[in-house]
Amino acid sequence: MGPALEGARVVVAGATGQVGEPVAVALAQRNEVYAGARFTDPAARRRLEAAGVRCVPIDLLAGDVARLPADADVVLNFAVAKSNRWGTDLDANAGGLGWLMDHHRRARAFLHCSSTAVYKPAGHQALAEDAPLGDNHGVWSFLSTYSISKIATEAMARWGARRYQLPTTIARLSVPYGDRGGWPAIHLEMVLAGNPIAVHANAPSIYHPIHERDIVAMVPGLLAAASVPATVVNWGGSDPVSIEEWCGYFGELTGKAPSFEPTDQTLDSVAIDVTKMTELLGATTVGWRDGMRQMVRARHPELF
Repeated sequence: MGPALEGARVVVAGATGQVGEPVAVALAQRNEVYAGARFTDPAARRRLEAAGVRCVPIDLLAGDVARLPADADVVLNFAVAKSNRWGTDLDANAGGLGWLMDHHRRARAFLHCSSTAVYKPAGHQALAEDAPLGDNHGVWSFLSTYSISKIATEAMARWGARRYQLPTTIARLSVPYGDRGGWPAIHLEMVLAGNPIAVHANAPSIYHPIHERDIVAMVPGLLAAASVPATVVNWGGSDPVSIEEWCGYFGELTGKAPSFEPTDQTLDSVAIDVTKMTELLGATTVGWRDGMRQMVRARHPELF
């Protein structure tokens, strides 16, 4: 998983999000952590401060990052804008990352969290890091800017690594989940409500869900892998799992059988090749059934 991160000055941008918050909280146990976000959710700020994280309001769209410590040892970017407005999302995501890398040009490592949504849909083919990119999420009108913004932001990360000689890792995250939620948690609520779940007509719909415990554990290794030019690596659970499988498991746990609605107007599979990830970080340790069961128990204890 990589050497432990201890005694470092760490900046976590996007620290109020589903992925960023547990990472910031975990790192604060042994490091001086600064959380950068807009902090529109006071409860999230209170949770971070209670964990010993220093909260610093920033605005990536406006390039307002000056209050973050410029002498940070490592920087982690989990921030993402999903306004569905092209100008806003390109400026906040790609432009915002540029402001962060410029401000922290002297850091020893920079981790940018991207997404496997950057890949051109290819059915059940396992996609390595050099696979073609494309508008994966364009089929969803409510996330029409997402894939293209993520690709543009990767381009900024690649440029920033070379421009500032800033060792960088671009980690393409698959489906994150845990007690705080995630796409599987949405499916869980749909199963409980008896709502049909859209799956691609090219069944099964395969992904690589990764539990938040593995995400936290792999961060030091991703930082250790940072390089110039930037290291690009897929980041997901070691085992491919389909939506149909994990929803079927929710049915076993809850006693409510899921129903599916096949369509070509939803996301196709994004199976990934995790060879490079395994070489750099090792395999994930939380089995998907164990992780999903823990998520169900945490979010619906009444069912147990």
